Amino acid sequence: MSGPVPGTPSLLRAINDRAALQALLERGPLTRPEIGALTGLSKPTASQLLSRLQQAGLVVLDGVREGLPGRTAEVYRINPAAAYVGALDVTPDRIEARVADITGTVVGEHTLPTPRRPPGELVDRLNAALLGTRPPDKLRRVVIGVQAAIDPSTGRLGYAAAKDVPGWQMPDLVPALSAGLGVPADVENNVNLAAVAEQAHGAARGHRDFVLLWADEGIGAAIVLGGRMHRGATGGAGEVGYMPTPGAPTARESGRYANHGYQALTGGTVVLKLLRSYGVRGADFRHAVANAVRAAAGGGQKADDARAGLRDIAARLAVGLAAITSVVDPELIVLTGGVVLPGGETLRELVEHELHALSIPQPRVRLSSVEGNPVLAGALDLALAAVRDEVFSSTVPS
Repeated sequence: MSGPVPGTPSLLRAINDRAALQALLERGPLTRPEIGALTGLSKPTASQLLSRLQQAGLVVLDGVREGLPGRTAEVYRINPAAAYVGALDVTPDRIEARVADITGTVVGEHTLPTPRRPPGELVDRLNAALLGTRPPDKLRRVVIGVQAAIDPSTGRLGYAAAKDVPGWQMPDLVPALSAGLGVPADVENNVNLAAVAEQAHGAARGHRDFVLLWADEGIGAAIVLGGRMHRGATGGAGEVGYMPTPGAPTARESGRYANHGYQALTGGTVVLKLLRSYGVRGADFRHAVANAVRAAAGGGQKADDARAGLRDIAARLAVGLAAITSVVDPELIVLTGGVVLPGGETLRELVEHELHALSIPQPRVRLSSVEGNPVLAGALDLALAAVRDEVFSSTVPS
């Protein structure tokens, strides 16, 4: 049977159902009159809609609300058990898993060491991480964040050395993972996922053109243009760690996936060595940056040296950001990762100052405001968007 024809009762019901479900997602439990007012539906139509959504298992009663004397109104909410989604953040050290219901409420989390074993055991480990969250029901979709990118022309994982993503070097990676996990799976670059979360919940909310720079042990970026993620022809848009940068070796001297370019100038290991040269110590680069900020707030030679070290880091970050800005011209740059977040507003201001000294466009520079793991948050956002679209489209038969 063909799908609904524009203007038919089936299409109108589907539109009304989605509007009501969206209102319930955004505003929480609502009464029938409130749903009618928000969707513009009459009381009889709103009643029919709620009955239809209850039968589909998408809406449940949530008690009653007292109104005028002697009057009560039934309250409805999204049925959280209508569907569940999973998110995985896979790094060289660990697999972090999170499961949420269709409302976005997190219902389980679990962390396991990353396997350095053959592909079959990788799938077993991913399954184990998801099962460790104790999902209350079968998952509808899983989104996996990795420190690499899928090449859409080959279906393979690219922009990472095999040693950094062991077990992932297989053809048709996404279908293979979907089959192994027993649920539709998507693989996405971890920095892109952080940008998804930033646009939905953080400093980039309301911005349609922005760049997120992830400065940590490794360097990466996500580029959002016109409100949409720009991935590039081979999935490598934003792989700025490999970007040739003044003062750093190139791939010609170091090798394709060796430490070169922007990574060699601003990566976490380099930042730690740089701050040590200014007399600032720390157990790792994150602690060293935080220590530099504390020292810079004081007086004397140690404070002067710490400020000089922070300016040096900011200048290095700004060189790469100036190149990105000259090509993309974003309205906003969001900084995140272990190199910049411990530096707080002190380092952010220095980066913005250095960038504006190098670039004709003057984009605002802001720190990430997403709490917790932004990769998992972005993965859940993508999974929820896809599953809600599927589930909310299933209330009206075709």
